[in-house]
Amino acid sequence: QVDLEESGGGLVQAGGSRRLSCAVSGSTLYTTAWFRQAPGKEREFVAAIGWYVGKTTYADAVKGRFTISRANAENKVFLQMNSLKPDDTAAYYCAATKHSAVFTTAQRYDYWGQGTQVTVSS
Repeated sequence: QVDLEESGGGLVQAGGSRRLSCAVSGSTLYTTAWFRQAPGKEREFVAAIGWYVGKTTYADAVKGRFTISRANAENKVFLQMNSLKPDDTAAYYCAATKHSAVFTTAQRYDYWGQGTQVTVSS
């Protein structure tokens, strides 16, 4: 069993920064990703990181602004979000998969957190 718990959401002004954390309990042998879902929209991929090698991949919408990283000793994954825009407003979800490959589709992830809300004001 793997449990994921996100934290770090909140209200931030456009152009500001925010760091989200995902605490992973149960196992460290997982690729982990961030997805987000805005009201009335489908859940979309944001970023992912492989647990072993640390390979990362990003959605085009956040490339250059967001950085995903991990602290294996703490069993945590982070999402540093810079230059935030109102369009980044969404519930952000941490997800994990048993596979070592880095996937961008939600269906490939087996475990999900409850989400943390990020609201970017203009």
